[in-house]
Amino acid sequence: MSEFAKAGDAMPDIAMETPDGGSVKASDFAGQKLVIFFYPKDNTPGCTTEAKDFTALKSEFDNAGVALLGVSKDSAKKHLNFIAKHELTTPLATDAAEGGLSDALGIWTEKQMYGKTYMGMVRSTYLVGADGKIAQAWNKVKVKGHAEEVLAAAKAL
Repeated sequence: MSEFAKAGDAMPDIAMETPDGGSVKASDFAGQKLVIFFYPKDNTPGCTTEAKDFTALKSEFDNAGVALLGVSKDSAKKHLNFIAKHELTTPLATDAAEGGLSDALGIWTEKQMYGKTYMGMVRSTYLVGADGKIAQAWNKVKVKGHAEEVLAAAKAL
């Protein structure tokens, strides 16, 4: 997929591993609103800030009836470390499988840095309505103020 998933698209129903060894997919949240935020890597400055920002607002998302899920390609073991180190209460999932959810959404893509080409995650967030369709998509997210913006959109949905 060469373009990012957008509002109106159905959220693909692809299972991902949870840190406790279970699995989670979009249909597990059928009938409720869901925010899935994708970030490049655990324990890096921007990703840590983003995860902490969503954790800080988790009770407000809960009160608005909105589930949260953070996703990266990191292993379940790395997620457990990340959660413990930063006291995160936002659930995380691992999208490490080839052909996973980030591939289906078009956000696992070729990137360039310092003249080197590599595959990487485009920092993206999806607000999924109770109907399982993407209500709003944010791609190439800037972390500052993002969690608050997503909360406002989720409350308005």
